[in-house]
Amino acid sequence: MIDVPEEYLLWFRQKGFPPGELGLLMGLTLEVKIEGLDKLIQPLKK
Repeated sequence: MIDVPEEYLLWFRQKGFPPGELGLLMGLTLEVKIEGLDKLIQPLKK
């Protein structure tokens, strides 16, 4: 999810995230990106 562009997640927030776990993960990912914490996630991907 962290690789999804922020613009895409912002668009989804405006239209409404999908229900369930996917929507929750998308919302959390957007918050991480907005707060600039996505660079902390990158090392965990390796």
